[in-house]
Amino acid sequence: MSNFGDVFKNKFLSQFAVTSPIEYVLALLFAIAVGLIIYFVYKKAYNGVAYSRNFNMTLILMTLMTTIIIFTITANPVLSLGMVGALSIVRFRTVVKDPVDLMYLFWAISMGIIIGAKQYVFALICAAIVSAFCLIMSKLKDKDQLYLAIIRYDLSAADAVDKAIADVKGKVRNRTASKSGIETIIEVKSNAIDDRFVETVSALEGVESAVLVNYNGEYAE
Repeated sequence: MSNFGDVFKNKFLSQFAVTSPIEYVLALLFAIAVGLIIYFVYKKAYNGVAYSRNFNMTLILMTLMTTIIIFTITANPVLSLGMVGALSIVRFRTVVKDPVDLMYLFWAISMGIIIGAKQYVFALICAAIVSAFCLIMSKLKDKDQLYLAIIRYDLSAADAVDKAIADVKGKVRNRTASKSGIETIIEVKSNAIDDRFVETVSALEGVESAVLVNYNGEYAE
């Protein structure tokens, strides 16, 4: 007669199916393929200031490594318990400056978990839907984007610069005065300026430079 421990052990071990080497190779290749999809979507949809190829390569490796971990957990009950204990003390301290990058990291980890659980069809569906969503959203731009106009000029040009700021209805965010001159940073909306705003301000007498920067890192000088 089986006791409770034997029943529990048999029920627990039955959850871990035997995996063949071919399944391992198939899962790893599938993880690389999905990781490449994430790689190209991130590269195509990126709108930040400085694109990082190293970070993008990390997305492929993140998908692959997560698949390996999940496969290990699902294939061996002893290693699964040890893996849970080991991963519980891991702390990731890398600073992610852009929230969108954090989304891509989570996407790569999620794909690794799904592939490691052998849900290949579901992984393809998720990859297709998320890829389409990211590409579509990257093409959509706000009608009223905010820009920062950074103007450096002499004290003699203060009145002319103030008039230019008033004409575009910009908000002064910062103004710094020194012996070398004045630096003013104003916030303006895209519908309040034209393509020749920087050239017009730069042409004013006493203006040293004028730079127009939006929050996506595009600029004109």
